[in-house]
Amino acid sequence: MLRKKRFAVFRKIVKYRALFLMTLPAVLYLLINNYLPMFGVIIAFKDINFTKGILGSDWIGLKNFEYLFKTKDAFIITRNTLLYNLTFIVLNTSLAIALAIFLNDIKNRFISRTYQSLILLPHLISIIIVGYLVLALLDVKSGFMNKTLLPLLGMGEVSWYMETGPWPYILTIVNMWKGAGYACVIYLAAIIGIDQEYYEAATLDGANRWQQIRHITLPMIVPVITILTLLMIGRIFYSDFGLFYQVPLNSGPLMPVTNTIDTYVYRALINLGDYGMSSAAGLYQALVGFILVILSNSIVRKVNKDNALF
Repeated sequence: MLRKKRFAVFRKIVKYRALFLMTLPAVLYLLINNYLPMFGVIIAFKDINFTKGILGSDWIGLKNFEYLFKTKDAFIITRNTLLYNLTFIVLNTSLAIALAIFLNDIKNRFISRTYQSLILLPHLISIIIVGYLVLALLDVKSGFMNKTLLPLLGMGEVSWYMETGPWPYILTIVNMWKGAGYACVIYLAAIIGIDQEYYEAATLDGANRWQQIRHITLPMIVPVITILTLLMIGRIFYSDFGLFYQVPLNSGPLMPVTNTIDTYVYRALINLGDYGMSSAAGLYQALVGFILVILSNSIVRKVNKDNALF
């Protein structure tokens, strides 16, 4: 029986050899870029001494993890990472779906593609450039907000890079502006793929546009929404390093609202040279992300299975 299965697998490989050869570069890239570096996980459990080498360094167990979680900033960086990512998931998904529905309703192909390009453009801009664009708006001496907008509203100047209050909103807006366009294109492709006969039948039944969106468009793109949401949940313990480091310009007074796990680890690595703690944080993020993806996927599958019963 085992020999028959092996022979069947071999026959499939021979039959589809062209396809396997086409996937070979991607498989090699995956192995080299994603799997070989996993050997470095051992650094999280060692007191790295480069004179001894990685394998020769002293084994310290979970002490790197203890240092990460016993620090006074542990609660702040975990809170910021989770709350920001939860906010980004909800708002970016909602905005991207809304934009995709609006773009789908534009019948002029040239105008639709122009809007698509404009919406996608921020995603292609380097986060460093985005940081300077934000600086052009918020700079104390020459920023648009302080020199143009606030005087028109009869308000005084604000030291934006010293005040923590506005920054959760600023970072959220910047993230939505930069990230919603990419997801919008994916949702738009899913919406375009919906059979138009559904909409024609709904129109004949007297359904208005909102009812068509609610009962046809949204249910039909639920699989795409689920996949993208699961991918974002898997990275909920990761943060956009550029967003939280470059956009606030690494301003010290803003640390309580801009410091996340990624930026904290980077600063610890630069200032202390603590490779062990940095590796421990990376492993912690990866494990939590993996567990969240598995749990979320299980919940979604169970919900879909229960709904299928009705």
